[in-house]
Amino acid sequence: MDGADAPRRVISVATLAATLAAHPHVTGKRDIDVACGALGLDQQSPGRPGDDAAAIPDGDGWQLMATEGFMNEFVASAPWFAGWCAIMVNMSDILAMGGRPAAVTNALWAPDIATAKEILRGMKEASEAYGIPIVGGHTNLRTDRPQLAAAIWGRARALITSFDARPGDVLIAAADRRGAYAGDSNNFPAFLNAPHARLRGDMDILPMLAEDGLVTAGKDISQGGIAGTALMLAECSGVGITIDPAKVTTPDGDLARWMTAFPSFGFLLTAKPETAPSVLARFHARGIGAEIIGTVTPGSSLRLTDGSGEYTVWDHAVSPYLGLAPIKDTANA
Repeated sequence: MDGADAPRRVISVATLAATLAAHPHVTGKRDIDVACGALGLDQQSPGRPGDDAAAIPDGDGWQLMATEGFMNEFVASAPWFAGWCAIMVNMSDILAMGGRPAAVTNALWAPDIATAKEILRGMKEASEAYGIPIVGGHTNLRTDRPQLAAAIWGRARALITSFDARPGDVLIAAADRRGAYAGDSNNFPAFLNAPHARLRGDMDILPMLAEDGLVTAGKDISQGGIAGTALMLAECSGVGITIDPAKVTTPDGDLARWMTAFPSFGFLLTAKPETAPSVLARFHARGIGAEIIGTVTPGSSLRLTDGSGEYTVWDHAVSPYLGLAPIKDTANA
């Protein structure tokens, strides 16, 4: 079900803005600020923290590196799904940068062989589905609980970054809505029962958008959902973003849930108004939902609008989100 015709649950835009500002999926991204502060990292550090993957210049392109770790409770309750996500989530980080994934390694801890095998089964099946080889890692089967992390390498000929959205750009949400939520969670695994050839074909969209110069910036829609991802993009680019919730298509009519959902294939992209139709067409040609849901504005606030008023979700100048806003040139201020 695409969700275009799903009846909406009624919620005011003001209430939605307040709900998103306090949602744990949105506020959870604040942890990144702690790590960056402890390591002394900013936007100008090697690899440019704030992007979905570190980009290292390499000849006529960039080597890309990213890593993901998973909550112990998640790995224990859904070991196969966690294994699949170790490939899928890392892959999305590479695609969001305009890159193509090359290989994955993992770090696995488990209390027994049976638990480890179920996690590894998920990783193996995802590796085969997406065509991304697992080339090694770390294994320990003598711990008191299952834990999982994975790292990925890729390469890009042209980059999509988190730093180049500019006022006047439009904001595009693209997500595969063919599927359903995983139980009561906010995870939306559109990959279930999807043909592997289709999944691999979808992986070409982002690199080709980058190489054709059709987008100005972007990020994959992560655990923070559309709301948290838009806020990260706004802060990294040093801009504001205004979203019209009426333009956000949901899979089931629950807007608040979808705004904080983690789709298995979902991206926020900015583009010039004149190139936006071409961007939308690339996703639509693959059967993937994509629509313009907002605009990039001057300022520092993520806001929602109902057409008559605007409601602030977060002002990253007042309350840093990732702590990775552009560094001001005080010499020329």
